[in-house]
Amino acid sequence: MNSRISFVAAPLLVLAYGVIRILDGLDGSRGPGLAWTAGHLAFMAALVLFVQIFWRLRAMAGRNGLATVTAAAGTVGIATLLAQFGIDIVVGFMAADHDAMGPLFDQVQSVPGGQLAIYDGGPFLFYLAQLGLVVQLAVMRRTKAWTPVLVLIDLALPFADKDLIPLGAVFLLVSFLPLARRTTEAAARPAAALA
Repeated sequence: MNSRISFVAAPLLVLAYGVIRILDGLDGSRGPGLAWTAGHLAFMAALVLFVQIFWRLRAMAGRNGLATVTAAAGTVGIATLLAQFGIDIVVGFMAADHDAMGPLFDQVQSVPGGQLAIYDGGPFLFYLAQLGLVVQLAVMRRTKAWTPVLVLIDLALPFADKDLIPLGAVFLLVSFLPLARRTTEAAARPAAALA
């Protein structure tokens, strides 16, 4: 997939997840059901696109050691989030209703090391890598100084209230649009050189 599309599609999929999550909670509980599954699948699709985004950001940073380690850590974070969201979907399919989900989550989280790797520690690698890569690009003057600020706002809003995920996704989209343009320009340069 074209990396320009990934820079636009990933925030839009996060936005979709956030909106679906809000709609799922209108009845007073979230999951299980169609909205639960659809929202989780939207976020998982965004995560898959973030793999390409991280490695494209690494290339934009000159493929240096720091960018490589950051992109690799972010990819590990993506893997843990994919596992977490995959577990959520499976629990949603196994549970008859919202109340039945709790004991199933307790069983999963009681697996030694699972809570730390999949819920408490691993996912933060994704968020830290996302911020770390755009900060590095800003320091190198390969993106605007406000880009890391918008990414930080996107990352911080769900910690204040998860219902702010759609707003954060809009900030992320605005921060990624210039990066998508840079990707297009970089791809056009080799083609122009061959003409």
